[in-house]
Amino acid sequence: MTMSRRQLMATTGGLALMNVGLVSGRVAAASIPEAQIQNSPLMQPPLVPTSGPDYQPVVTLNGWTAPWRQNGDWKEFHLVAEPVVREISPGMKAHLWGYNGQSPGPTIEAVEGDKVRIFVTNKLPEHTSIHWHGQRLPNGMDGVSGLTQPAIPVGKTMVYEFQLRRSGTFMYHPHADEMLQMAMGMMGTFIVHPKDPKFMRVDRDFVFLLNAYDIEPGSYVPKVNTMLEFNLWTFNSRAFPGIDHLVVRKDDKVRIRFGNLTMTNHPIHLHGHEFEVSCTDGGWTKPEARWPEVTVDCAVGQMRAVDFIANEPGDWAFHCHKSHHTMNAMGHTVKTYVGVDLNSVRKQISSVVKGGFMPMGAAGGADMTEMEMPLPENTLPMMTGYGQFGAIGMGGMFSVVKVREGLDKNDYKDPGWYKHPANTVAYEWTGEPGKAAEAPVMKDSMPEGQGVEVDVVKPSGHSGH
Repeated sequence: MTMSRRQLMATTGGLALMNVGLVSGRVAAASIPEAQIQNSPLMQPPLVPTSGPDYQPVVTLNGWTAPWRQNGDWKEFHLVAEPVVREISPGMKAHLWGYNGQSPGPTIEAVEGDKVRIFVTNKLPEHTSIHWHGQRLPNGMDGVSGLTQPAIPVGKTMVYEFQLRRSGTFMYHPHADEMLQMAMGMMGTFIVHPKDPKFMRVDRDFVFLLNAYDIEPGSYVPKVNTMLEFNLWTFNSRAFPGIDHLVVRKDDKVRIRFGNLTMTNHPIHLHGHEFEVSCTDGGWTKPEARWPEVTVDCAVGQMRAVDFIANEPGDWAFHCHKSHHTMNAMGHTVKTYVGVDLNSVRKQISSVVKGGFMPMGAAGGADMTEMEMPLPENTLPMMTGYGQFGAIGMGGMFSVVKVREGLDKNDYKDPGWYKHPANTVAYEWTGEPGKAAEAPVMKDSMPEGQGVEVDVVKPSGHSGH
């Protein structure tokens, strides 16, 4: 649908267009807010509100929040769908599709009751659209190409307009060539804060998306038709050790929000604390319906927000509890060599393997965390990362919640590794090994000479049984 600027403004006088509008003409294009681009893979500072209702802004792991401008009653945003280069972790980059220079795209942040106008410019080689996952809005703004709107053509801009009817944790993603475009990294989060600044208020609020890629070593573009055997599991298109740490003050009330756009579920686990699920993409959970957890499953297409009091100082692991989701560049056809003496065939294998052969796995997989061996171009070790005590041996969906005393309110800088108080770290026992005691033999509790009479009835009519 093509319309002039005058027609567009006349039509948008209400809360929403009947259908998404195609922005056309120089005058209309000149009125679009400038699209901000972000190339850094590091977490950017939150955007603190300077007008309107007060709220605690979210911090996007390895991401940023989209700026907006006020135009009358409307908050205006501009998303550009385009090819991007994303650093998965130092040493590996992926050629993806995303928004405004990154994958995932910038977090959209607003307040319940706001009227938002979101311009979407398509710089992809094919048409696209955006679905506002979980939002209550007019049907023509739902973003399903062919069903609720015409797709956004290549090189064109369309505008979505709707009022934010409820607060909560949402996301956005295409609903056009959905499998390919989401497999290429097109997604982002959409946070709507409560109109009442005191409702569900927290001190620190983090958000990210769970996504996965199948990128062979030496390649840069994901295999978009993969359904199960992914080899890179990420938070916001970043794999450990490239994932930001979550830095919080001791005794802060903390919220961590995450959404799942992979092909499988993810049980997300926090060490050292218990939490409650405070919000889903369906809205806030009722306080009387909550219970304490340390792991919560997030299925495909779901969002979860968990709240906890950070009252235990330290460096606490935060990760998906599927063990193969905390590894990188997994080879699904690699054999198990536990107990196999690979040194006996080292010479023979080295003669046919280019670059030499390093026997590993006979004693388990831990040696892979510390051995520095040549890697193919543009890939990551299966297990990596170092802490103050040595190799962590993780990858993929893994990060660290760092709880510290004395931080400033908006200080998210990495404070370094935790300084443990004396005598609070597990240590090696150097004394005499204790002698294992034999388990006592359990005797029959029935007194001698006593028994129980049992009548046995044999089945009839089944000779030989």
